[in-house]
Amino acid sequence: MKRVFTRLLSLVFAAVAAVVGWLYYFAHHSLPLPIAEQPKTGLTASVFDFTVRPGASLKTLSRQLTEQGLLPEPQSLWLLGRLTNQATGIQAGSYRLDAAVTPLELLQKLNDGDVIPVSVTFVEGSTFADMRARLEKTDGVKVLLKGLSNTEVLKRIGATEAYPEGLFFPDTYRFAAGSTDVELLKTSYQAMRKKLDEAWAMRDENLPYKTPYDALKMASIIEKETGKAEERPLIGAVFINRLRIPMRLQTDPTVIYGMGESYDGNIRKRDLTSDTPYNTYTRDGLPPTPIAMPGWGSLLAAVKPAVSKKLYFVGKGDGTHYFSASLEEHNRAVAKYQLGR
Repeated sequence: MKRVFTRLLSLVFAAVAAVVGWLYYFAHHSLPLPIAEQPKTGLTASVFDFTVRPGASLKTLSRQLTEQGLLPEPQSLWLLGRLTNQATGIQAGSYRLDAAVTPLELLQKLNDGDVIPVSVTFVEGSTFADMRARLEKTDGVKVLLKGLSNTEVLKRIGATEAYPEGLFFPDTYRFAAGSTDVELLKTSYQAMRKKLDEAWAMRDENLPYKTPYDALKMASIIEKETGKAEERPLIGAVFINRLRIPMRLQTDPTVIYGMGESYDGNIRKRDLTSDTPYNTYTRDGLPPTPIAMPGWGSLLAAVKPAVSKKLYFVGKGDGTHYFSASLEEHNRAVAKYQLGR
């Protein structure tokens, strides 16, 4: 009986030693990336993508990674996670392996939440409607605001303004997959508040603005009037000079914005004479709100315009403009560049 017990004990020790030996080997040897086309990316071999769903356990994930070909079997990773106290700390999200990793490195990656960054770009000069549409189409964004009014959206992000246009800074934002549209809008909103405060602190003296919001309105007009960075300070000077005379801004982008969905790509004389709150041909001063998302260059142009007496400008047909100080000069430029005379 004693001999049988000794043999059994030896077998147990041998089994434990074998398991420990295997786990040590498993933990420290790299897992070869499976040669398989990855969903969406179409990449093979050098990149392996997988997703940990919210609430998934390490045991469930181990089975998933075995089915996807990364693990030889599911038990070892689960057991290794238990022994290293890393089984309950894995974080949800989309992960990418672009090189072979050891199981220990994989567990650390899962516990660190080292997920694939997702990005979304809001383009300078786009509108808040464009921004919302972009968010709804971006993979990895959890949409919570669809169907809500702009007023409700502003409340959700903690904004105090009544109208959303121009309140968000155009940039590329990187975030973890599963982030909400509320989080992204809040980040962009806070970025614009910071940028506007910075620009306002740098403003020239005696500008015809009462508040930073006025400067934001002007910046949005500058943004829509030119895509040439070097022209923005001069565009700003033209409109500021007009406000000082005073003279109506007479800028087409505000008219187009006021037309809303009725704008078909063409602006006609009747559009310039049809009054809306945004028609700067029929109304004095700045429009009631910004008309787009201005970038940093346009914010600077609104608060630090060029020193110039120019009052007019006309497109030259190549993306640039000709600037004039008098109506006579402007009319000649219109004849030359617009009418071909």
